[in-house]
Amino acid sequence: MFWDGGFATHTLPTSGKVTIGRLQECEIWVDHPSVSRKHAELLLGPQLRVVDLGSFNGTRVGGVRIAPNEPTVVPPRSVVEIGSTFVVVEAPAAREAAPGTLRPPAPGQDVDLVVADERMAQLHRLLRAVAQGTISVVLLGETGVGKEVIAQSIHRYSPRATRPFVSINCAAIPEALLESELFGHERGAFTGAVREKAGLMETADGGTLLLDEVGEMPLPAQAKLLRAIETRQIVRVGGVRPRPVDVRFVSATNRDLEQLIEARAFRRDLFFRLNGISVHVPPLRERLAELEGLTRRFLAEFGASLGRRPLSLSLEALAELRTHAWPGNVRELRNVVERAVLLCDGPEIRPEHLSLGTLGAGDMGPASTDFVTGRESTPPSSDAGEPVRGGLSEELQATERKRILEALEQCAGNQTRAAERLGISRRSLIHRLETYGVPRPRKRG
Repeated sequence: MFWDGGFATHTLPTSGKVTIGRLQECEIWVDHPSVSRKHAELLLGPQLRVVDLGSFNGTRVGGVRIAPNEPTVVPPRSVVEIGSTFVVVEAPAAREAAPGTLRPPAPGQDVDLVVADERMAQLHRLLRAVAQGTISVVLLGETGVGKEVIAQSIHRYSPRATRPFVSINCAAIPEALLESELFGHERGAFTGAVREKAGLMETADGGTLLLDEVGEMPLPAQAKLLRAIETRQIVRVGGVRPRPVDVRFVSATNRDLEQLIEARAFRRDLFFRLNGISVHVPPLRERLAELEGLTRRFLAEFGASLGRRPLSLSLEALAELRTHAWPGNVRELRNVVERAVLLCDGPEIRPEHLSLGTLGAGDMGPASTDFVTGRESTPPSSDAGEPVRGGLSEELQATERKRILEALEQCAGNQTRAAERLGISRRSLIHRLETYGVPRPRKRG
């Protein structure tokens, strides 16, 4: 069973019935506000069936609400919705496969996923079941946790695996061009439209469309996307003829969409269309069992790209990786490993190759160059014995501000490249610059 913020696993008998509800006397007790006291029964046997016991929020099989007190057959790989929770019943053979390395069963794919954490194994088992339908999925999680990799897994698990997987970053495309990118345009629709162009929704027809950073999508584009989802048709910019599309939507964001709805920055009706099921991808610091496997995967990848012999990972380096907080998650780990491969001149990655420490003002020497003015500035001195003042929030903000300044300095003021280095969108970087009162820099040659 899965719900926002948690999951539970129960071993079922081979026959009989099992009651699910909020009463502790139920065989499967679920303390979730959307679940009724006695919500539903699972009838176990050669054919799995479910009975809704007259619950308030209802029971759904494959997205369709079932009538109360009538046994309904649960087809293989179907998801049963108990209120706002999700139930996946799997055979014992499926449980034996995790944790470990899971291979999405799609033709022509040879990509293995590193899944060595039980929580992630549970997540992938849910995704396998969800992927069999057409329900829209929202992937939630911090920047860099691998939401796009999860979206690709949903596509590979699904019957659409042989059709296109298309991704669009809603924060990276200017508002004036986003509609054209999504829906396409006709020749002469605007200045520079010298030929007709199919949009990404047309390109993804029959497959999956990932709306990355969906929380950054402008409101006008949200209204047109909602219309396209409802009608399953798109109209190109400058066109009049509707074009049918069959697309499975997966959205990803590190923003709180409900807060954006309250702030009138995201449409509630679009949220309900996209949020068939929400999946929280845990940060890397909460699944450290995967750290070694991911590191070795990246070592092999970057070593091969440079034509080098496979590098080994020392125990000291692995121990240092385990003590790091990983605010940038898997994306940060990937960058750390790539840098280590470049810095390592021997057969083994050592702690000194990792360069995990964040440069602070004291680490930058007696003087540093301001990325805005180009002038040298001397960091303020502090007594070594003076205790650190301020709360954790202030400390985190100061650390984030320093990392932003360092990234902009390393990228010569280029905000797009600095945002990529930090693992955030350009729009998010600009918002942080405004929050911290940092003038937006001009690019330097």
